[in-house]
Amino acid sequence: MYEDKNSLPVSLLCALTFATSAFADSEDGFYEKDHIRGFISFGADYRGMFDGFNDYVNTIARINPGHMIKDSSGTAERYSGTLKYAPFDDWYVGLHLNIGAQYKQFLTWFNINLTPTQISERPAETYNVTGESSGNSEKMPLYDVKWFSYGVDWMFAWKLFGEHTFINLIPAVGFGFNLMNFHMASNFAIGENSNYVDLRDRYYSTMDMSFNTELELRLEFDPIAIGIYGGYRHVDYSDLEVEGKLVEHGPFDTDNNGDTWFVGLRVTWIFMSDWQRKQADKL
Repeated sequence: MYEDKNSLPVSLLCALTFATSAFADSEDGFYEKDHIRGFISFGADYRGMFDGFNDYVNTIARINPGHMIKDSSGTAERYSGTLKYAPFDDWYVGLHLNIGAQYKQFLTWFNINLTPTQISERPAETYNVTGESSGNSEKMPLYDVKWFSYGVDWMFAWKLFGEHTFINLIPAVGFGFNLMNFHMASNFAIGENSNYVDLRDRYYSTMDMSFNTELELRLEFDPIAIGIYGGYRHVDYSDLEVEGKLVEHGPFDTDNNGDTWFVGLRVTWIFMSDWQRKQADKL
């Protein structure tokens, strides 16, 4: 059989070229960095509270354990009175800012979420309290009862119908933390009569882990995208600690339900990748 003497050098040259190319690709990593696109989005949604979450908010925010008031001799007595605050609704509007990046069909972002302050207004500036033993009457200040929350979730998602399709479904899952903040109605005494602390005119907070899932139906008019999304967010709040004392929601010191379901609208701006900028410059 005839064998071309020049075939061996040509084969070696091809192999060397392929190896050099493969080495260069491995040096660049397993993805093309200049194809990454950043994005930012703003969203608002309707958040429905599970029964346990709504009960937790109304119980803790509107707590009324009474006051410890000292007489002229320095002896403290517990005083109590009746409060009439409207209960909080079992829904609210959530606001969101997403900052992230997209590589082909994969997306990841930080979801910064905020619940605007929910307010149950005070019925008066003060209210009457009565000593449980002496029967004496005193006036104590009243404040608006308020709560709000904010947090951050690190989300991961995948475009099911491709990278550049006009209509897309994007499931996402993530985890993070949430901070719950309460402002109570008055300077209540928390604890036993012999060992208590007084609430102050300020917010008290608890921070706990969150788990978030969602599904977005998106229409993409590159670089703008509009999406309708819905999902479920799970949070287990610890008992609130105030001035070193715990305000317990239940008798067994268990975590408190903070779960919500949501439906909302999101507008996204997708920035050009380095590769797209280079192509635009060439044109």
